[in-house]
Amino acid sequence: MNEQAMAVADNHKAALDDAGKFSVLIADDHVMVQEGLTAIIDRQPDMRVVAQVANGEEASREWEKLRPDVTLMDLRMPTLDGVGAIERIHRMDHTARIIVLTTFDTDNDIYRAIKAGARGHLLKDVPREELLDCIRRVQRGETCIPPLLAAKLASGMSKDSLAGRELDVLSLLAQGKSNKDIGRNLFIGETTVKSHLRSIFTKLNVLSRTEALTVASQRGLIRL
Repeated sequence: MNEQAMAVADNHKAALDDAGKFSVLIADDHVMVQEGLTAIIDRQPDMRVVAQVANGEEASREWEKLRPDVTLMDLRMPTLDGVGAIERIHRMDHTARIIVLTTFDTDNDIYRAIKAGARGHLLKDVPREELLDCIRRVQRGETCIPPLLAAKLASGMSKDSLAGRELDVLSLLAQGKSNKDIGRNLFIGETTVKSHLRSIFTKLNVLSRTEALTVASQRGLIRL
């Protein structure tokens, strides 16, 4: 068999090997994560990795070119983060199936990703079988969000978002400032500070400053 015939045969075999498989795009800025996920996915009889990218810009560009069935998207990436990439992709096709796979699990990170259009959320230390099950479920058009997380998100989404000035008050509170100091920093009176704090407590469903700081930190609103 000459080289041209062998090439044709190889291409035909590759086409047969890929028959019936759905495509997966991996977006993560860590090469070892990319390679590990690819090794796991490519061993499956029903899926294959079609591209690996390292930032959100590349993710949105490759998604537009390849139109993968499922995308695994990290959140914290250079150039354009995962949420930004999800938003871009959903502007191209609102039916895009994207799973957020990240080491970060603050409520705010999750909320932003789901709001942008992600259909699943998993941590990077998830067991292999759970990862593969989630990929298959999302490929079928289902969502893949753990029940406890879904309940927490539903609760959080039902609350009004904190206003800009409320976030300013919360940030100064995290620095250990008193009401008087917060008022001085923001050029508002202590009565106004107390009013903002009452609103913050209501929106975060807490009863004290300590609880407010704890919940705000868990949601990614502040860093302690």
